[in-house]
Amino acid sequence: MTTRTNDEPALGRRSFLRGAAFLAAAAPILTEAQLAHAAAQTPAPPSGMALHGQSPNAPPPGMTLINANENPLGPSKAACDAIARVAPLGGRYDLNGETDLLARAFAAQNGLKVENVAVYAGSSEPLHYSVLAFTSPTKSFVTADPSYEAGMFAAKTSQAKIVKVPLSADCAHDVKAMVAADPQAGVIYICNPNNPTGTLTTKQDIVWALENKPAGSILLVDEAYIHLTEAQDTLDLVAAGKDLIVLRTFSKIYGMAGIRCGFAVARPDLLAKLAPFGQNAMPITGSAAARASLEDASLIPERRKLIGDTRRDTLAWLKANNYKVIGDPQTNCFMIDTGRNGKAVFAAMKAKNVLIGRTWPIWPNAVRVSVGTPEEMAKFKVAFKTVMDSPPMALEDHTQLAQLDYFATL
Repeated sequence: MTTRTNDEPALGRRSFLRGAAFLAAAAPILTEAQLAHAAAQTPAPPSGMALHGQSPNAPPPGMTLINANENPLGPSKAACDAIARVAPLGGRYDLNGETDLLARAFAAQNGLKVENVAVYAGSSEPLHYSVLAFTSPTKSFVTADPSYEAGMFAAKTSQAKIVKVPLSADCAHDVKAMVAADPQAGVIYICNPNNPTGTLTTKQDIVWALENKPAGSILLVDEAYIHLTEAQDTLDLVAAGKDLIVLRTFSKIYGMAGIRCGFAVARPDLLAKLAPFGQNAMPITGSAAARASLEDASLIPERRKLIGDTRRDTLAWLKANNYKVIGDPQTNCFMIDTGRNGKAVFAAMKAKNVLIGRTWPIWPNAVRVSVGTPEEMAKFKVAFKTVMDSPPMALEDHTQLAQLDYFATL
């Protein structure tokens, strides 16, 4: 028998929880992995075709995967050791308080209070919930174009108007145009560095947007790729109590895309508005691996240099061969203006066993490429030159074009 130990009516509590659960269930949370998979999806092979336990939807063995902005280096040794240490405790939810230890470690490293930090299984959940919490049919979602699309899907769920503002001439966020775009904005989303262009928006511009945004709105600053650059972050603005939520993930430089961990960082009252949408308990393996990654002082500079060197080498090769790179990419992805149908280039590259990233409606001739290992980028160079040396092709698989055109509805 269950006994109530407070005066709160059970019906009210249950109604609230049902309402929050309904909102969350009605709002599909899209991730980079899902968006990349949707762009690359092909019909599944007949049943029985999967080999050695591999899903029939998995890419073929040997395919070069530079389509989802993943880190091919994977988790660090310290993270793997931490997973091995806590895995035997996996029969308990969080026996050692791994998630709390992680939040405290991050707060201490960044001059924050622990109540400024909410831990999630990646940054997709807090991105989605932030949009649901602060937009509505009367409060719009303002985003750069092109930029990461997941927030727009959340805005469609909250029935908010989506306002897309083209990037500036140097492919940064045009913050003055974004702030002026709608006086009834609920969320102004700044992905910095930007996905898909890999370009930076200055801290000065972000501060200007914060100081001049419409009253009652928030900035949602997505810093998924910030560690891949030398740019200043915005966590000090959270410490100062400003109207922003900063998102962080361990999927990029930390190489934990398949392990899942991330943060929403903000004032406690802003984080409280995300809470009704709920979240599952963090896996202790993700929390332990994330804390070990934070405490590995050499990890960020070493990986930043390795990925940066590979990016610079690839960009130099592209420019030497007169291919047009868009903007000045500073992270682990970049866009190429191919001068032809980008979806056709995507399909032709896939036929060469190299899976690159998707297109964006505003730039139909551009494709995004993630930075892989030097060996993977060498394969990219060979395949890309072969494709671009061929006459512009018409895509034979119109099914794939239809799948990709789904994103044009945003």
